[in-house]
Amino acid sequence: MKNNWGIPELNAPSSVIRISPDINVPVTARLKKVIDTPAFRRLSRISQLGMVAFVYPGATHTRMEHSLGVYRNAIDFLQRLSGPDDLGNVLSEYDAKLFLVSALLHDIGHWPFCHVLEDLHLSNIPRHELLASRLITKGELADVLDHDWGIQPLDVANLLSPTPTLTATSLSVSSLSPLDSENHTNENPQLALLQSMLSGPIDIDKLDYLERDSVHAGVPYGRNFDRNRLVSSLCIDSARNRLAITDKGRTAAEMMVFARYVMFSEVYWHHAVRSATAMLQRAVYEIRDDLAVAESWIDMVEPEMIDSLLDACANQDCSPCIEGLFGRQRQLYKRVAQFDFVNNPEQHSALARRPYSEIVELSSRLASRIQAKTGQEVNPHEVLIDAPPVKLEVQFQLDVRQRNGSYRTLGELSPVVHALATKQFDDMVKRVRIFVHPRLRDQVESLDFAELVLE
Repeated sequence: MKNNWGIPELNAPSSVIRISPDINVPVTARLKKVIDTPAFRRLSRISQLGMVAFVYPGATHTRMEHSLGVYRNAIDFLQRLSGPDDLGNVLSEYDAKLFLVSALLHDIGHWPFCHVLEDLHLSNIPRHELLASRLITKGELADVLDHDWGIQPLDVANLLSPTPTLTATSLSVSSLSPLDSENHTNENPQLALLQSMLSGPIDIDKLDYLERDSVHAGVPYGRNFDRNRLVSSLCIDSARNRLAITDKGRTAAEMMVFARYVMFSEVYWHHAVRSATAMLQRAVYEIRDDLAVAESWIDMVEPEMIDSLLDACANQDCSPCIEGLFGRQRQLYKRVAQFDFVNNPEQHSALARRPYSEIVELSSRLASRIQAKTGQEVNPHEVLIDAPPVKLEVQFQLDVRQRNGSYRTLGELSPVVHALATKQFDDMVKRVRIFVHPRLRDQVESLDFAELVLE
């Protein structure tokens, strides 16, 4: 018998919000109170994919739409796993409500282009998790969570933070002091389980963004896996306190891994998307000492931040980067070379996974070498190196329950998954690329960049 914990959101309310692609999001009175708060409404003016729209103009969907889709997935997960042998005996009603609210608010702290700019690791650019904690634990949203949902806002903030630092309340999921994230989740099976459902190999976030990003970008890649089969195969690996799948979902999981790989290859790390990314990062790095500008961004929506960037970079060396992105005429820097670890291991290793300050220094040296080779004046900000960030991709550690009741990882069972989810991401998809200002493209096309970067 299904256990819906007496939660009305799991019982098909009559009112719905329609989002693409053909998804009904059930709406209750207390859910409406959350999505009508200013903190949540601001997500309707922050794009989900940021720079991707420079290549795929339809990809202008918002963090708000994505958050509603993730919330819908949370309902599906709870309904699938609420039988007597799964979540029904593991999670309390409070835990289930906490999961639903956390799904809806998982992106609440995002500000425009924050992922791109956080990769710079600048001291005056705060992590979006800090804004999330502030929005969740103070003001109108905190009041709604407490009064209408009966949930302590600190519990939501701690569940959403990868390294919780707040003091939790004495409630079922967050009864321990979350000073050490790994020990905390090991000692609290409910928390560990909920975190694996929110952020893991098969989670409510990936299931939404792969399909939604694919739909809006106008490509088929993120939709080429059997979502329903995958959800119907969900189970709990109780020994590890995390989400798993049964053997019948193995093929669907393999296809999801492949869909994610192709979306990164063809959409998220498309060379023109990375050109726009490199331009934005370099411009922000050039104005990094203007603390007042950076600290104000977290409270802005996208149009406000773009205006702020245009103003801050006016008459500065970084102006061509920002004007090329957000000015009257789009003018992306042009790709003149790219290196991956398999075909160009020496060049890739020389540039990849370095702190951004080193990338800027290497770009400046390369600009000097180009100037010496061509006799053409080359300014340091006219040559950009885009390289994989220091942090590697998280490996795809998904447990698959065999028919005999034992568990093996999907990577063990599938050589394709092992290759795509680990080596291919960091060695092939995430290439090192060199971009130059459009005025330089013809002058540098005859240069051997494979040699230049190693001089």
